[in-house]
Amino acid sequence: MAMLIASAAKSSVTIEGEPVEGVQSIDFSVKRRQADIEAIGSGERIGVESGQVVVNGSIRISSMNKLLDDRLYALTPESFNMVITLVKGAEQIRQITFNECYLDDKSFEMSANGVGLTVYNFTSTTVLEE
Repeated sequence: MAMLIASAAKSSVTIEGEPVEGVQSIDFSVKRRQADIEAIGSGERIGVESGQVVVNGSIRISSMNKLLDDRLYALTPESFNMVITLVKGAEQIRQITFNECYLDDKSFEMSANGVGLTVYNFTSTTVLEE
């Protein structure tokens, strides 16, 4: 199987179809809750029972993002969709779609010799990698 090495400089992030400027990094984790099914009379398991899939992520943006700030501070939280398009050379190698995202929180930092950096933490109902 060939390695899929994406270029951060050429890849992009959109929220509700709008390009997100100043993305420094993005990371996410997908975890499936599961419980072991134990065998009777043995110290081994005979399978697993799976449950909810939980998606958590963070996006780090130079300065701030008005769309995300508006969603975070809204009186009634609204979900949004986010798409990451990974590119290698001139070729799109993968698209990752996060559906029904909600913002949990944000943090902001700025150093004397740098620019502002905002970290937005989000959850997603589903993630689809194509």
